[in-house]
Amino acid sequence: MVMALTELRAAVAARSIDTVVVAMTDMQGRLQGKRLHAQYFLDEVVAHGTEACDYLLAVDTEMNTVDGYALSSWESGYGDIVLAPDMATLRGLPWQPGTALVLADVLSVADRSPVRPSPRQVLRGALDRASDTLGWTCFAGTELEFIVFEGSYEQAWDSRYAALVPANRYNVDYSVLGTSRVEPLLRDIRNGMAAAGLRVESAKGECNPGQHEIAFRYDDALTTADQHVLYKTGAKEIAARHGYSLTFMAKVNEREGNSCHIHISFRAADGALVMAGDGPYGLSDLGASVLAGIQAGLRELTLMFAPTINSYKRYCPGSFAPTAVAWGPDNRTCALRLIGRGPSLRVECRVPGGDVNPYLALAGLVAAALDGVERGLPLPPPVTGNAYTLDGVDRVPASLDEAAALWTSSALAESTFGKEVVDHYANMARVELAAYRSAITDWELRRYFERI
Repeated sequence: MVMALTELRAAVAARSIDTVVVAMTDMQGRLQGKRLHAQYFLDEVVAHGTEACDYLLAVDTEMNTVDGYALSSWESGYGDIVLAPDMATLRGLPWQPGTALVLADVLSVADRSPVRPSPRQVLRGALDRASDTLGWTCFAGTELEFIVFEGSYEQAWDSRYAALVPANRYNVDYSVLGTSRVEPLLRDIRNGMAAAGLRVESAKGECNPGQHEIAFRYDDALTTADQHVLYKTGAKEIAARHGYSLTFMAKVNEREGNSCHIHISFRAADGALVMAGDGPYGLSDLGASVLAGIQAGLRELTLMFAPTINSYKRYCPGSFAPTAVAWGPDNRTCALRLIGRGPSLRVECRVPGGDVNPYLALAGLVAAALDGVERGLPLPPPVTGNAYTLDGVDRVPASLDEAAALWTSSALAESTFGKEVVDHYANMARVELAAYRSAITDWELRRYFERI
């Protein structure tokens, strides 16, 4: 569970904790950091932080050093950044014996100012703006889906991910019988996360064979993002202990992809509701502008919701992944679904997949919401039918190329996050696209090897 520093000191003295993981979140949404001897952490790192190479914010998924980043390069010598522990995130990791973890903010070595392209710092900036300008706190929840496969990650790697066998052979959406097949794994994940301080709600099967979802209670947006990355890493570690591999890839086959629906709402400084009111669909005037802003900014900020080549293969008609940039009351065919009532009224963004970086996605949603309020945007009419078949509406970008072009030309992105952040993540997209275009796929070999 989440622990105070005094509790960690007592646990180290009692020798029940001997290791502390200090971790930042990289561009890909992964935890990167060090395992430190617990006493060293207490003696040195609590007060001063620890250092890591700045290339952690300038490499691709394979950890290759790549060109194009102002923050980190061969020319700049690949220097250090400071990982400054946020002690509010300190907790024990029940699935790692004798281990605690703390998440870190990323700071400059020179003056300990925030490293702006760091995902956690991007979100902090957006949340600070909401607080400073409107006195608002953002609350959010993320719903991550994953697919469980039989066999270890090493076996999947060695087979080049061919002929993977899902843990369930058929659609187990809401099936109590089907989910019982992998309940030992799901139970360990649920209980492990609860013991680490996350508030677990439920587990259920999903549509794709082997696909499941474990849901957690909403919290303030930064806490939700922190818990998201902890859960994602922990679920993989626990699956490996069970001899399974699980993936959060947005799309792994022709069936439904792994989504990460993000729910978002706001509260005023005095705790008053921002979204709910006496208007149509239970919205306040401010709530309508929040929703209008998110819809208006969605296309140009899609890179923050869908960061990989694979992300865009989710967006298929009839797949429960959206194609139309539209909103609707309790309408799962739209990119934005208005759900709940009164205190529970919130916007569900259905664009992100399981590969999303939660810090960037939440920062994008907050930025677009604030833009809608500041400009007093009117809310477009809702969609109450099948949004997949609508004519005359904007579409979710169909490729990483399209999303990157919209991102680099976005006045909203630059005015909110700054040119440094825009350029940084535009380069991430360029690197991903270049790697993809240079690869020869199994599909190409099967299609062309003999017959062309």
